[in-house]
Amino acid sequence: MKLSRVWPVLLLATLASASAQVMVEVTQDQQEFLPGESLPVAVRIINRSGQQLHFGADPEWLTFTMETKDGKIVDKIGETPVLGEFDLDSSEMATKRVDLAPYFVLGQEGQYLITATVRIKKWSEDVSSRPHPFDIIQGAKLWEQEVGVPPAGKAISAPPQVRHYILQQANYLRGQIRLYLRVVDEYGKSLQVVPIGPMVSFGHPDPPLIDRSSNLHVLYQNGPASFSYTVFNPNGELLVRQLHDYVNTRPRLRTDVNGQIAVIGGVRHLTANDIPPSSPDEDAGAPPAKPAALSESSTQAPLAPDLSRSKP
Repeated sequence: MKLSRVWPVLLLATLASASAQVMVEVTQDQQEFLPGESLPVAVRIINRSGQQLHFGADPEWLTFTMETKDGKIVDKIGETPVLGEFDLDSSEMATKRVDLAPYFVLGQEGQYLITATVRIKKWSEDVSSRPHPFDIIQGAKLWEQEVGVPPAGKAISAPPQVRHYILQQANYLRGQIRLYLRVVDEYGKSLQVVPIGPMVSFGHPDPPLIDRSSNLHVLYQNGPASFSYTVFNPNGELLVRQLHDYVNTRPRLRTDVNGQIAVIGGVRHLTANDIPPSSPDEDAGAPPAKPAALSESSTQAPLAPDLSRSKP
């Protein structure tokens, strides 16, 4: 009888020891997301065990669970891919970045909790993070337009695919308003949800325009005298990002007699975030490059590496 009481105590002591030597923490750059938006998560692993640990060889070395605020388990669509071996020395911290959105069913508005669990194979033990909260919020629809997308390649005689461009706004980070693009197929399935950027509370986007390649052109005010110009293709990929200032006249979208869409008025402001990148000798007041090249592949900057190491 005494022995049966000792085992739970030993088990709790072992788990407490492992969590003291290896710490796991979930962090996010933002706390609110629209349904279908990417859900980037960073998992920090801090090694204070006094020995080197090896991670990433097993597809289940890092797993995630998710639940609602009232304790209901969120259904999984699949396991999050986390393979990628690395060694973590004592007193080092590794950060693994993943996008959880494709692997969980997150269609309902409300608060959710993420827990990350790291399997330490060398010890045959698991260490879990504290539940990390985030919110799924609903955005207000500002504009919607259906477009046809001609089939690519040899299927030229097939009917065009249907896409719906939807602009939404959502209150984000203590009242800041952020503009989003949602791309939906003909069955109502969200193909992409993209945060375009913050916008001023007193302004609304100009009526968006669609060019001959079915690319979406969006111009909206994001500062007291600044306007953001972006172009997306029917897959929701960002093709163009520019900043234009209100100087003498207000920037506006216009379509010329040849069907080309451009920003007129104001002055273009070259920045390090321009897509495609602007050259140092480029004339800031010159009109933007013609959208004829917008049917090419996206020039969006590559994502950050999914693993980094540092001192805690």
